[in-house]
Amino acid sequence: MLPLVALVGRPNVGKSTLFNALTRTRDALVHDQPGVTRDRHYGVCRPEGQRHFAVVDTGGIAEEFEGLAGETTKQARAAAEEADLVCFIVDARDGANALDEEILQWLRKASRPTLLVINKIDGVSSQKIETEFAHFGFRDVVATSSAHRQGIDDLIDEIEARLPEQGEVAALDDDPDRVRVAFIGRPNVGKSTLVNRLLGEERMIASDVPGTTRDSVAIDMERDGKPYRLIDTAGIRRKSRVEEAVEKFSIFKTLAAIEASQVAVVMLDANEGVTDQDASVLGYALDAGRALVVAVNKWDGQTDYQRQQTENLLIRKLAFVPWAETVRISAMHGTGMGDLFRAINRAHQSATIEISTSEATKALEIAVETNPPAVVRGHVPKLRFCHPSGVNPPTFVIHGSRLKTLQESYKRYLENFFRKRFQLVGTPVKFIYKDGANPFEGKKNVLNERQIAKKRRLIRHVKRRG
Repeated sequence: MLPLVALVGRPNVGKSTLFNALTRTRDALVHDQPGVTRDRHYGVCRPEGQRHFAVVDTGGIAEEFEGLAGETTKQARAAAEEADLVCFIVDARDGANALDEEILQWLRKASRPTLLVINKIDGVSSQKIETEFAHFGFRDVVATSSAHRQGIDDLIDEIEARLPEQGEVAALDDDPDRVRVAFIGRPNVGKSTLVNRLLGEERMIASDVPGTTRDSVAIDMERDGKPYRLIDTAGIRRKSRVEEAVEKFSIFKTLAAIEASQVAVVMLDANEGVTDQDASVLGYALDAGRALVVAVNKWDGQTDYQRQQTENLLIRKLAFVPWAETVRISAMHGTGMGDLFRAINRAHQSATIEISTSEATKALEIAVETNPPAVVRGHVPKLRFCHPSGVNPPTFVIHGSRLKTLQESYKRYLENFFRKRFQLVGTPVKFIYKDGANPFEGKKNVLNERQIAKKRRLIRHVKRRG
């Protein structure tokens, strides 16, 4: 267990930029607009030659206690209460204000060990910094410019001196057996609500306001003794509706989360059916080659007639991914969670299956023997052998001759045959066809004198008979 450091302060003082500087990543979404960060975002600071510690980035604590601002404040205060050390971040350019005073009073009432960090010091005189925040009463103060990595080493030293030997928070690990699951979909389909339900706590801010989640947040958990990493992502809207730069960055983070996952759970709203944007989100997962589970949320709020209509719509609209399992859930009430995890496990197992070359070649031989390829321009494509080339998605390389003439229908037959033989569900399957090189290509057959004489006799013989 690593000790935990919470970065706390009012909006737009540079907490996310400082988080990225400490963790040496770009995990936290950064923008000049206040209120970009809303959920808690965890990372690990790994200074060379020093102890490692966990860092949690929080949203700005605002004066409002209702709506999204209030939920963000609750998340920030929860992070401060569980931390071993709180870094209270203030803005050197703006100076101290009433909201800073309120946050400081709350930290003192909560009896949390606190270190004052004055950020954005570039271009500000040291004398102004000392006089502006002297009435806060901190004996030790660290001045930083997180955007330019100024003072970061001094901050790490101060943090190290104040942290306990062991903490109580488990940071994200690098366990290769951990199943990485990304929850993706349009805004307001219930992704954060589902993650909270699976974790059993209000870990993510869930709201009826579309676009509540702006950053991709990863959380580790275990279920039935199996480790998982759940990645909650921002909702993806149509490009024509994306205007804010923050939302564009959120979409980039969502696409990166899909790439980092092994299984993508595409969430749909049962009340709205399958929209064109849902199909686009599915396309992002397919382009990344990720295993796929379709979760139809808000299923409990439908009548029997509405459910039948939704079922018919799912069959029609999801015909291009017939191999993807579809589960019906209610993130609000927790129904269907067992079915969801069973589908995730099957998709992950299929996506990471290991198949030997002999097994793949045997499957190819049986497929060709059962249904040979069609004759094309007097020639039959020959499929000689097959070997696996990768996982997630399972990839097979088929070697042979005249493979360019294989019909698309036969390629679909091979894909379905391999799916059935190796029980591949919930994952795309990729085939690569490689034509064998012709050893005589580009070589001219030069006749010797004896062959030339024989050819001439043959020509004379044909002419006499003619």
